[in-house]
Amino acid sequence: MQRIVFHFDVVSPYAYLAFERLPQVLQGCSYEVDYRPVLFAGLLQHWGQKGPAEIEPKRAWTFRHVHWLAQQHGITLDTPAVHPFNPLALLRLALACGPNRRIVEAVFRHAWVGGHDPNDAQRLAELANRLTPRHDPAGEEVKAGLRRLTDEAVQGGIFGVPTFVLGDRHFWGLDALPMLRDALLGGAWFAGAGWDAAAVAPPGVVRR
Repeated sequence: MQRIVFHFDVVSPYAYLAFERLPQVLQGCSYEVDYRPVLFAGLLQHWGQKGPAEIEPKRAWTFRHVHWLAQQHGITLDTPAVHPFNPLALLRLALACGPNRRIVEAVFRHAWVGGHDPNDAQRLAELANRLTPRHDPAGEEVKAGLRRLTDEAVQGGIFGVPTFVLGDRHFWGLDALPMLRDALLGGAWFAGAGWDAAAVAPPGVVRR
């Protein structure tokens, strides 16, 4: 059984769709998933990027795209009442519970099903009561744990969510799921020099 590390932030609709699609795409593969909440904003800050929702034409395209993808795959997706929203409460809750598929499903669907405000205090309290976290989501231990996971992700070269890690290989985005499946099944391209060779094209232009 191979181990996949799934780095996610609930603020990302692509991470939500990838979470929902993962079992179908990897059907028949032998694997286990280690769910790692990370703060997407922290990744963006480190790499000097803006999020899709911070660029208005890209924001509009993103939501058109994810709604189309959800319809294509039969996944319920409703745009939250506000977006982007601050995901810290949900990320900390997931971490405080010891994130497994049931927990991660609950926090994703809290944000992306129903069109509600993910940070509505009453809804957050009801979710926490239902999930019964092992640790205090607002405690320093959990806060430090989320910072540590985000820092570790940055140090490992992760720049976005969702990112799946298999061995020492990173697979970024919903559309990387078929590639991840091929790697799990020992695809010929992964057995040769293709992975390393494809990443060494020298840049022709460097922005100053």
